[in-house]
Amino acid sequence: MRIIGGSHRRRIVEFPDAEGLRPTPDRVRETLFNWLGQDLYGRRCLDLFAGSGALGMEAASRGAAAVVMVERNRAVFRVLQDNVKKLALPNIALRGEDGLEFAARCKEQFDVMFLDPPFQSDYLPRLLPLLADKLAVDGVLYVESGALFEPPAPWQVLKRDKAGAVHYQLLKLT
Repeated sequence: MRIIGGSHRRRIVEFPDAEGLRPTPDRVRETLFNWLGQDLYGRRCLDLFAGSGALGMEAASRGAAAVVMVERNRAVFRVLQDNVKKLALPNIALRGEDGLEFAARCKEQFDVMFLDPPFQSDYLPRLLPLLADKLAVDGVLYVESGALFEPPAPWQVLKRDKAGAVHYQLLKLT
């Protein structure tokens, strides 16, 4: 996988072969960062189910002030640590824990949150109520899923698209 924009453009990122690990494809990331604007300078980002780290590292490369990446799989987490060190991305903080548990106790607010939980999980409806008070004013939530997901109120869809089996959308609070 490669970073597609920002200061680390074209840099290769390694990731392990782990069950359920699906790096967000280049085409989807390109669309997402067109939606967000190419530069995330000064924004605080959360990549809640980091996996390969594609979204969080892309945000860090595009000038995010801080990116918190959460991943519970120990082998995947170790590779994330290696990649962050290799790429010298000081604006990334890694958390080796469950995304649902992190969301339940986190007190921080974020401008951009990336939410790509395991497709077969029931995490999306459980997470949205937990994340509402963690989204900064004018913040957005990116959601990736294996099926069309209709967010409940107070979430509103700003943009949505589909690439192969991946449904993705950008949400805000109304």
